[in-house]
Order: sequence, then structure tokens, then C-alpha cells
Amino acid sequence: MARRGKKKGRPVSGWVVLDKPVGMGSTEAVSKIKWLFQAEKAGHAGTLDPLASGMLPIALGEATKTVPYVQDGAKVYRFTVAWGQERSTDDLEGPVTKEADQRPSEAEVRALLPKYTGVIMQTPPQFSAIKIAGERAYDLAREGETVDIPAREIEIGRLDIVEHGADQTVFEVECGKGTYVRSLARDMGRDLGCFGHISELRRVEVEPFTPEDFVTVAELEAARFGAPGEDLGGQDKSETADAVDVVEAPIDFGAIDALLVDTSAALDCLPQIALSDDAATKIRLGNPVIIRGRDAPVEAEEACATARGKLVAIGAIEQGMFKPKRVFAG
Repeated sequence: MARRGKKKGRPVSGWVVLDKPVGMGSTEAVSKIKWLFQAEKAGHAGTLDPLASGMLPIALGEATKTVPYVQDGAKVYRFTVAWGQERSTDDLEGPVTKEADQRPSEAEVRALLPKYTGVIMQTPPQFSAIKIAGERAYDLAREGETVDIPAREIEIGRLDIVEHGADQTVFEVECGKGTYVRSLARDMGRDLGCFGHISELRRVEVEPFTPEDFVTVAELEAARFGAPGEDLGGQDKSETADAVDVVEAPIDFGAIDALLVDTSAALDCLPQIALSDDAATKIRLGNPVIIRGRDAPVEAEEACATARGKLVAIGAIEQGMFKPKRVFAG
């Protein structure tokens, strides 16, 4: 009988609100963070292209159960549209496909903004992760195919001009799930008759996180390994790398763990229910409990239950009773 493999990594849980640098892919970022924390599990809430920088929320451990709530949250991007060229990828990565000498005035750009605000239909870029007949659109595009990607409904809360220049305009957009900022640049350029593509893109916010939650790879590395020259458990790694009988000191993860955002932060959008210790024990065993308290909701499709400030479960409230759907480790 085969033995069950031992889980690798620590059972650490929480959110890393990474300020992803340009050039790093989302999957690469997740692998880096998982390694730094030596975590058992990790995943991200919303892909960010390598050419983009900014907020990439990465979930560790139990926080991976809350990823859908962050993916559904509103996002804020600051981006620059370079006018005069359309590119195959709708950003700097692809070759130029269309050109124009015309450049829009600020007034012309501003007059266009209402068309791109509210609930609108948008066609994703050819180079996107949309699946067409089971294939990723970007895979088909790399093979030279032009695919018919159906337009879909998205919501844009606001679209503002931050700065306008002769050849480019800087925007800030607040948008819902599924919005492609590259498509905004492409479509606005076509409407203005001058074409356009993204030359710079930064994700500023992913609800419920804010820029105050940002942490960089350098900050995480400093917390994990200490500042250059700092005593690492009484040993100099460079001097002992070739030694045979090196006894490594236990790793202290306290400093890097302190940079995590609590798992429950992702569930601020849900009604919050405070439980007693006894009720929390019953919930963790999968049993429903009666919700007590004058202000407790009687009905809710989804709610978040906590005990002593710690996340216990996500569940539904029906007729004054909390019924767990997803339980979190204590």
C-alpha cells in the first residue's frame, strides 16, 4: 500500500498584497512568494501581465479559499495610451499593425469618456486568456490565427484623464471583473481615428485592498533573510556553502509573517457574524448553529462567521441559523 506523501511547506495563511514589478509574470510572482514563505499553498486573485506593475494579491494557505471574493472586487488602474499606433497585443509587446499621423486633443479625448463609462460591451484582445473552442486566445494568436472573440458586458465605474500630452494620455479607471484595459486603449484609438495602445499600465487597487497594503519583493526578502550583512543564525552562508557538516539554525518566519494581511480581510464585503467558542466548534464540525443577538441577520445568502476575531467559516443564514459552506482551520 502506497504511503501518502507528506505535505511540503508551512501551513501559513494570509494575503500578500504584492507590488509586482514590470517584467515579472503572475505565476512567477506566486512561485516566488510561496518560496519566501515556505507555504504549503498559494494562488493569486487576478492575473497581471508581465508588462504591467502594481497590485497582485497572493493568497497563502487558507486564504486561497477566499480568492473568488477578491477576484470579483472592483479594480483601479492607472494607464498611459500612446496615440498613433495600434499593435497586435494592444500594448508595447506586439508589432505595429496600424498607424496614423493624427493626434487627439484633450477635448476630443474627454468627449469620448462617457461612451466608456457605465455598463458597456467590450471585445477582449486577441492576445488574452479567453478560451475559444477549448484553446486560449493568446495561443491561437501566436500561431497567426485571428479569432472571433465575442464581446461581453463589463462595468466601468469611472474613467478620468490624469494628464494629456501631444502623443499620449494618462488615464485612471475603476472597473469591474473581466475588464481589459488594453481593449479600452484599442477602442478609444479607433473611435478617435488615431489608433492607440497601452505603453504603461499599473494596477493601483484590488478591492478590498488599498495601496497601504502594498509590499515589495525586496521588503519580503529583507524580512525573510535579514538586511545584507546581518547575522543569519550565527553563520555566513557564503563561507559555509561547501562545508559538509553545517548545522543550520531554525528559520524565524516572524518578520515576514508580520507582513501578511489577515485572511478575513477578503471577506469584508460579507455580513459579519461573531460566534461563541462553543458555536465555533460546532461550525468547524460542519454543524449549523442558531445566530443570537438583536442585530443578527435572519437571512443572508453568504455571511462570514468569526470567533475571537479569527475566521471560522463562510456560510448562509436561513431563518436565523448559520449553515457553514466553507470552514477554515482554527
